[in-house]
Amino acid sequence: MNELTRLTPPRGGGVKEKKRVGRGQASGQGKTAGRGGKGQKARTGNMNFVGFEGGQMPIQRRIPKRGFTNPFRVRYALINVGVLEGLGLTEVDLDKLVEAGAVKDRKDGLKILGDGEITKAISVRAHKFSGSAKEKIEKAGGKAEVIVIPPKATPQQRKAEEKKAAAAAEKSKLR
Repeated sequence: MNELTRLTPPRGGGVKEKKRVGRGQASGQGKTAGRGGKGQKARTGNMNFVGFEGGQMPIQRRIPKRGFTNPFRVRYALINVGVLEGLGLTEVDLDKLVEAGAVKDRKDGLKILGDGEITKAISVRAHKFSGSAKEKIEKAGGKAEVIVIPPKATPQQRKAEEKKAAAAAEKSKLR
């Protein structure tokens, strides 16, 4: 059985002793403990954080800020009707396209675009279709089925739902 008293360092060293600074001139770190003489960097709590530019206005504050990134945006994996023709599938959905290697990133859903021609009847299940893509698929005798994505809940909506659930649970405890 292993005991703490029997532990040994790994072969070839590997355990380095902590540098003991501020222990006087005989410690091997000298009187300034490796910090040099005076100045901002010699003091404790010196300003070495990321983005500090020596008192100059940092670049992340100098550049103008415009617009915002919508956290609720829905990004689609795009594929054209002409590509579907070349795959040789009779039924197409996002999983089959990923499996076939036609779509690399699943993103939030699949959108079919109308570039190219289609001659075979293909049943396509996607989250969105362009008007021309839907028209071309149906013209070739295929079926364009839309998958509905439930909208993402905002943090406020999630908090309200949690409160509602907690109140319902509290109410059921009282009965």
